[in-house]
Amino acid sequence: MTSSLVSERIEVPDDIAEFSKDALARGWSDGLPLIPPTEERVQAHIEAAGLDAQHVLGVLYPSGVSCTVEQLAVNAVMAGAPANAMPLMAASISAIADPAFDLAGINATTASVVPAFIVSGEVRDTVGLPYKHSAFGGQAGPAPAIGRALRLVIRNVAGQVAGLSSESVFGQPGRVTGIVTAEWIEESPWPSLGERRGVKGDSVTVFGVLGSANILNSYGSSGSEILEVIGKSLCYMGNNNMDHSAQFAHQLVSLNPVWARIVAREFPKMEDVQEQLYIHSAVPIENFPVSLHRPLEEANDIRPDGKVYLMDTPDDVSVIVNGGKGSLHGCMLPAMSNMLPVTRSLDPATWQSSR
Repeated sequence: MTSSLVSERIEVPDDIAEFSKDALARGWSDGLPLIPPTEERVQAHIEAAGLDAQHVLGVLYPSGVSCTVEQLAVNAVMAGAPANAMPLMAASISAIADPAFDLAGINATTASVVPAFIVSGEVRDTVGLPYKHSAFGGQAGPAPAIGRALRLVIRNVAGQVAGLSSESVFGQPGRVTGIVTAEWIEESPWPSLGERRGVKGDSVTVFGVLGSANILNSYGSSGSEILEVIGKSLCYMGNNNMDHSAQFAHQLVSLNPVWARIVAREFPKMEDVQEQLYIHSAVPIENFPVSLHRPLEEANDIRPDGKVYLMDTPDDVSVIVNGGKGSLHGCMLPAMSNMLPVTRSLDPATWQSSR
């Protein structure tokens, strides 16, 4: 779809190294090399999106700017993201713009939260996203460039700048290349994440996460054991949602295919998997420092059984299947509090009604 570009034209160096220096000086860069966004390159990305260049994908905060397909394309070109990923990236921007995701909170907080994009459907193979070994990082392919493109949009359009609009104390590597991965649905005993969230076919679900952490269980003798280890790992005392000031959060867990089969033999329904994780993600109040007992009590966070639960309900955790078949390991992505995951189909016509 061709349409006129409205971005300001600026003369910049053609050489990538020189352009990268210039872009960094202008405040457009994350510090890594950038590709000059020529009109020809930007138009090619807009064509691949299948949307008008001035189609608004959503309003992004803290800037309050309406992000257009053109603005996404400019940042995607600079990041080196492939043009065929434009429909996926457009849906991703629509998802983070949803008020339920609270992008303003993510971009302003002192925490190290970053959007994590979980892709479901055949677009995984069309684009070439990782879902087997090193599914969350380290697999050569376009995922880092796609994640970086989305991060540049958050920097250059939404206006997240460290120390200015962002008070993140430590940040994290995901604030440069993002977190982009896909489900290994062929190895999953359960429907895809998108389908479980009401969107069949190609979709992307965005979570606000504080990074990823490995969970080791070298025995893994039963589904109950695996889920207990994961649940007790999730509810470490410093998890954002264990704090008395947190209202709600949504955790994300990935099972490798071997663990998924073991778990499914004992818990064939995803609802039962979530129930087990909910039950085990709790800490007895006596394990907390005494100075925290009163704040947790005043926040009504201590349940009748004397425990502080990470989640309000079993629905507050999502489980996907990906990663290598070496077993032994799971992956948890602890959640930022006070924001919810959002799922988008890759069909723009459905975005208003998608979760």
